[in-house]
Amino acid sequence: MSRPTRLLQAASFVSTMDRFTMPPMLIVTARALGVPLSSVVHTASVYFLAYGLMQPVWGIVSDRLGRVRTLRITLLVAAFATAGSACAATVTQLGVARALAGAAFSAAIPAGLIYVGDTVPGRRRQTEVTNLMAGVALGTAVASAGAGALAQATSWRVAFVVSALCALTLVFLLRGLPEPVTDRPAGHLLAPLGRMIRSRATLLVLLLAFAEGGVLLGVLTLLPPAVEHGGASAAVAGAVTAVYGIAVLVFARVAGVLSRRWPVWRLIGAGALAAVAGCTLAAVSRTPVAAAAVAALIGLAWAAMHSSLQTWATEVLPSARATVVSGFAGALFAGSALSSALVAGPAEAGRYGAAFAALAIVAVPLGIGATLARARWRPVVATETGERHGQS
Repeated sequence: MSRPTRLLQAASFVSTMDRFTMPPMLIVTARALGVPLSSVVHTASVYFLAYGLMQPVWGIVSDRLGRVRTLRITLLVAAFATAGSACAATVTQLGVARALAGAAFSAAIPAGLIYVGDTVPGRRRQTEVTNLMAGVALGTAVASAGAGALAQATSWRVAFVVSALCALTLVFLLRGLPEPVTDRPAGHLLAPLGRMIRSRATLLVLLLAFAEGGVLLGVLTLLPPAVEHGGASAAVAGAVTAVYGIAVLVFARVAGVLSRRWPVWRLIGAGALAAVAGCTLAAVSRTPVAAAAVAALIGLAWAAMHSSLQTWATEVLPSARATVVSGFAGALFAGSALSSALVAGPAEAGRYGAAFAALAIVAVPLGIGATLARARWRPVVATETGERHGQS
C-alpha cells in the first residue's frame, strides 16, 4: 500500500472514529451534564446533519484550494472543535462544538475518494477505494467498542480529546502528501454543480447513494436499540456495531481481490443480496447472535456495493469529480436522515421487525437498479469541449 493511501486511510479512520464516538456515550454524557437523554441525542443529530450537508461544500472548495490543503485546514478546525467538545460545560456548548466538528470532519472521506480519482488509473481505482474503506471500518470498530467503555471508566471527555489529538497529528503528517496535478476550474465557482445537475448518469448515481444510505445506515442506526429492546445490555448492543466494522475490514480485502476478476456490476449485485438478507434476518430476529450476523451481512454489503458505487462516483463525471464525490456522500447521509425519521415511529413503539422489513423491501429495487445501471454504463465523450462523462 502506498504512503498516500496510508495517509488518506488514516484520515478516514479518524473522521469515522469521531463520528461513531458519541452514540455509545449518550447516556453517560447526559448523566454527567445533568440533562435529559433526548437533549444529548439532539446534539448527536446536529453533528450528523452537519456532517452530511457540508460534504458537497468541501468538494467545491477543494476545486479551488486544492485537495490536500482543504483536508489539512478542515482537520485543524475539527481538532479544535473536538477539543471544545471535551471542554463543554453545558449541552448547548456541546451541541455547537459537535456541529463544528461534524462540518469539519466531513471533508476527510470525500477528500480521500477525490484524491484517488485524481491520481489512480481506473483499472486500480476499485482496489484503492476498498483500501480507504478499511480505515472507515477500523474507525467504526474502535469507536463503537472503545468509546462507551472509556467513558464509563474515566470520562466522556477523554474520547473527544483522543479524536482531537489524532486530527492534529494528521495535520502535521499530511504536509508530505503531494497535491494531485489537476486542471483548476476556470469558470464560476458553482459551474461544477451545474454540470453535475445536467448529467443524467450522475444524478442516477446520487439517487442510488441516497437509497443506499437509507438502507445500510438505517440498519446500523436501528440495530443497537433493537438489540437492547430485546433485553440485551448496552455493552452488547454496542458490540454489534463493532462486528460491522470488523466485517467491513475483512470483506473490503475480499472485494478488492474480486474487483480484479469480476465486473463491477457483479460486486454490486453481491452486496445488494447481502443487504436484503441482513434486513430480512433483522426483521425476523433481534437476538445478539442474529444481530451480529446482520451486522456482518451489512458489512459485506458496504464493502461490495457501497465501495463500487463510490468508485463509480469518481468516474461518472471527471470534470466535476470533487463536486460529484462530495454530493455522493451528502446524498448518502441525507438518505440516512430520512430513513431514521421514517422508522422512528415504529421503533419507538417497539415494532422493530416492521421497520427492518420496510428496509428489506427498499433494498430490493436498490440492488436491482444499481446492478443493471452499472452494467449498462459506459464512459463517453459527450461535449465539444472534451468533457468526459458516463451515460447509462
